[in-house]
Amino acid sequence: MSGYAGGAADTANYDAVSTGDTGHAESVRITYDPTQISFGQLLRIYFSVVTDPTELDRQGPDSGSQYRSAIFPRDDAQKRIADAYIAQLSGAKVFDAPIVTRTDPAPGFYPAEEHHQDFLNSNPHYPYIAINDIPKVENLRRLFPDLYREQPVLVLSSSR
Repeated sequence: MSGYAGGAADTANYDAVSTGDTGHAESVRITYDPTQISFGQLLRIYFSVVTDPTELDRQGPDSGSQYRSAIFPRDDAQKRIADAYIAQLSGAKVFDAPIVTRTDPAPGFYPAEEHHQDFLNSNPHYPYIAINDIPKVENLRRLFPDLYREQPVLVLSSSR
């Protein structure tokens, strides 16, 4: 589910978050079945497909604190796993620059407006999606064929 995390409830809307002054990060809440995929596998996908963890306050062409690379663990176990994974990647010098991804305490998560949910699926030809996100989906398919699902689970259809 697309949303906002890291700030207060009254600033959890696209216009406010876009200013970069709310403390929120544009976020995705991932609901998963740990018998189907582990938290560690989700971290592998995040660091190899989703984000460049060396970019500070940046996501592709967008910049500002709302685009920071952050993981909001749900509990201490997830935080330990995420911190250990980042340390392992850093120690192995997997990236040419230091990893700036943060593991922040799990703040409130506030769902984004309905038109932001399932945006890629509803707007595959939208220029931002075509240029920045479709290549990530293709990399997911290529790098993790056993985890890739041709038909995504859509937020709006599953929440109704």
